[in-house]
Amino acid sequence: MAGKDDSNKIRNVGPKSAAWLRQVGVRTQDDLEKLGPVEAFMKVKRAGFRPSLNLLYALAGAIENCHWADLPNEQKAALVAAAGSAEAANPIKTRWQKQVERSERGGEPKRETDDPGEPAGDGFLESPDAVEDDSQH
Repeated sequence: MAGKDDSNKIRNVGPKSAAWLRQVGVRTQDDLEKLGPVEAFMKVKRAGFRPSLNLLYALAGAIENCHWADLPNEQKAALVAAAGSAEAANPIKTRWQKQVERSERGGEPKRETDDPGEPAGDGFLESPDAVEDDSQH
């Protein structure tokens, strides 16, 4: 059985963080190097995941080809400051904050699923009279 090609695997990243990164389009070491550690970290946060600062350090360590714990404290502080600046420039809003803004604008809340294959109506809260009963035909 042939193994997967790990030649471009991101160093310092475990399976959970790797899944988060894949979901935001950071799949390889090259992807990470193009974005940089702060932008990759912010993409994960903006996607709704809750990464710790260890992910930020791990991404920086991956670019420098060292373990994240080996990064100097000054560099860690600079990474945290850069992430804080990035968040301040474009604040991450929770879904509840987004809902409040929609309500204040008078907009309709967006349905959780906009699946075109899902039948119209309110599902189990729908009036039983509105559902056609084939057993009576």
